[in-house]
Amino acid sequence: MTEFKAVLSTKDGKSYQKELKSPEADNLLKKRIGETISGNELGFPGYEFLITGGSDKCGFPMRKGIQLPRKKVLIGKSVGFSGLNRVGYKQSGLFQRRTVCGEMVTKIIHQVNLKVLKEGAETLGPAATEEKTAPAEQ
Repeated sequence: MTEFKAVLSTKDGKSYQKELKSPEADNLLKKRIGETISGNELGFPGYEFLITGGSDKCGFPMRKGIQLPRKKVLIGKSVGFSGLNRVGYKQSGLFQRRTVCGEMVTKIIHQVNLKVLKEGAETLGPAATEEKTAPAEQ
């Protein structure tokens, strides 16, 4: 049974977190960063999503261009690197060896980041709840 936490980012800057379980989550397996996926496959009819990243069960970020499940790479200012040295100061020109995940969504991936390319009829967020009908009488 496959489970993912999907972070869905909309065009207006809001993001929503949804739990995806089998069989919807199985449609994300073997997809790569940069691929588009139909929302119908994930249970969001009318939507279209772009896979932008994610992280695995240990918190290592996914990185485009890495083919292995996990790899230590020497990186500078980019994905998976904050630019802080050991003492906590920003340092320009700093390169460090960091562990990152590959670009393919596998079973060790825990969170998948998706960007909304095309909106559907339903909203992603919780339905607008109505205000309380009347305040408590005194």
